[in-house]
Parts: sequence; structure tokens; C-alpha cells
Amino acid sequence: MNFESKIRTIQWIDNFSRMVDQTKVPYEYVTVDIKTGDEMYNAIKTMIVRGAPAIGVSAAHGVVLYAQELQKENLSRDSFISKLIEKSEYLKTSRPTAVNLMWAVDKQIELIKKSTSDIDGIVNELKQNGIKMENDDISINKRIGDNGAEIVPKGATILTHCNAGALATVGYGTALGVVRSAYAKDDTIQVFSDETRPRQQGSRITTFELKMDGIPVTMITDGMCSYFMKKGMIDLVVVGADRIAANGDTANKIGTYTVAIAAKYHNIPFYIAAPLSTIDTSIKTGDEIPIEERSHDEVTTINGKLVCAEGINVINPGFDVTPHELISGIITEVGILRSNYNESIKNAFDYNNSSSSSGEYTKTPAPLS
Repeated sequence: MNFESKIRTIQWIDNFSRMVDQTKVPYEYVTVDIKTGDEMYNAIKTMIVRGAPAIGVSAAHGVVLYAQELQKENLSRDSFISKLIEKSEYLKTSRPTAVNLMWAVDKQIELIKKSTSDIDGIVNELKQNGIKMENDDISINKRIGDNGAEIVPKGATILTHCNAGALATVGYGTALGVVRSAYAKDDTIQVFSDETRPRQQGSRITTFELKMDGIPVTMITDGMCSYFMKKGMIDLVVVGADRIAANGDTANKIGTYTVAIAAKYHNIPFYIAAPLSTIDTSIKTGDEIPIEERSHDEVTTINGKLVCAEGINVINPGFDVTPHELISGIITEVGILRSNYNESIKNAFDYNNSSSSSGEYTKTPAPLS
């Protein structure tokens, strides 16, 4: 049985990008139309859209929006291309940690450089490529979900951190894609979602979308995972990723590293679910991943109300890096990668490139571990 999520996070419509405003969830489920490149930059920066795969597709749309604006300026083809690449590079600065953003923008820049079309043709090619990325994201996440469902025990309780669901992608999810695919096979599984301070993506977004899809979910605070692990109430952990180094070290929402340490101590499998586009083979280890420092207000206030002493010092890194030694496997669209990650990641990319050229995928390539 296939599980279809009710959520579509982002979609290109005519000449603009429509997305769910995730700053409003769960209080409201509303969409916002993004009509300029700078509006897309701000949507990414302020987390109207969030989640590495969704940010990637949004960035691809952002390049199209900049192209449409420049299309109206009566520029020469060379000037159009130069200005568009400059604006595309600027778009990359909106969120430094999520590698999907850079990957998607670079794909669009590559198209711009290789195109032999006139300005109108380039704009149309960028638009079609952005739409393709949308559709590919859903199919890739469904393959991730199906691969991950194979390692979910019957009746399992899965702990997840932050939100790596339909709202972090175009419409199915990575970590929650595994949950959805597993639930389609076994409706006795359930999810524990921690709140994920300071922006509460777990309590606000993960619980919202799982409830919308009818999948049993229990919310816990960030400090409770060890308690429930010790009591035998959690069978495995599945989280998403914002950037994965060549050795398997994984950057994800702050607090992921803590969950991984607890899982290791309690002998509970800890999996990453992410597309290959989240793996950055240009960096050897997680030490090279830039960590975004976010606003202090995210920590000191909730819904605009101060929750601590005024003027207190705050440090607010948006992400941490989980060492590869704590990761049981990386669930991707081409299979589950296991240690040695340097080798299995290389094999995965080799396999993906050969499969993409032939247009065929199998559920689990060999060997990835």
C-alpha cells in the first residue's frame, strides 16, 4: 500500500512559487506566494520555508524569479547571464549550513552556463528544471521511505528530532518518509516527537503533519529521550540531515548529537534519512561544516514573550554535527549506507550516476556497506 501525504509544501505556479508558511504552523495552515528573488531569499532566511530538501527546491525557484526580473530589463544576453549568476550566488548566503541550497543553485547555474538559448529560452529552461526538481524530490523521498521501512520492526516506536517530514521537503519527507512508508505496511507503529527547541519544529510541525495524516504521535520535551530509552519505549531513532560529510559526519538540527549519544548508550539504532543531494563529498569531515548562528531572540522569547532574565547572554547555534561513529546507517534513495561511510558514499554516487543515465533504480543496490 502506498501512503500519500496530504501536504504539498512548495509548488511552482505560472510565474511564481507558492509555499506553506511554516512560521504559522500549527496555528494556521496557509500558503504564501513568492514573486521575486529577494522575497525568496527572505523566505529562506526567516524560515517561512525550512528543511534542506525544501530549501533546495525553493532556491531553484528563486533563481527563476531573479531570471524573470532580469528578463524585463532589456539586457544583452551576456549581461543577463552575468547578473543572474551574481544574484544566484547571493541566494546561497541565505542559509549557510543546508547543502541542498547550494546544490540546487549550482544546478541552475550549470544550466545557465551551458544553455545556447536566448534570454527567454534560458528563463523557460530554468523554470522547467525547477519543476523537475519538485517532482524528483517527491519520488526520491518515497524511495528513501521504502528503503527505510525495511529496517523498522513491527510495532516499533520511532523517535525523531526536529521535522524531516513533508513540510521539510516538497511533500513526503525523509525521516517521516520512512515513518509513512513503514506505517503503510504496519499501522501499529507510532512516533515520539521531541519538541526541538528553540523553534519547536518537532512540537509545531512534526506533530501537526503526523496528526494530519492520521499517524499516532506522542510529543516529549528535548530532555526526555534518555528516560524513555531506558524504559524500553523507543525502538529506533530516525532523523533528517542538513549536510553530510564524505565520512558520514552529519549536521542536523541542534540537539541531534545529544539524541545520538543517548541512543548509542542504550543500544538503540540511530539512522539518518536524506537524499544524496544532502551529502557534500567536497568536505572530508563534519569539522568543515559551517554552523549557522541564529538570533538570540529564538532562545529568549516564545511567541514574542520573554522567557528568561532580560539581557542574559545567549549562544544559539542552529545545528550540531553527529559523528559518523554514532550513526547506524544513512537511508538514501539508492539504499542504506553503512560504515565505512567513505566507501559506501562513493559507491552510492557511482551507482546513482549509472542508474540515472539508464533511467532505472532498484530498491537496494549492492554493495553499499
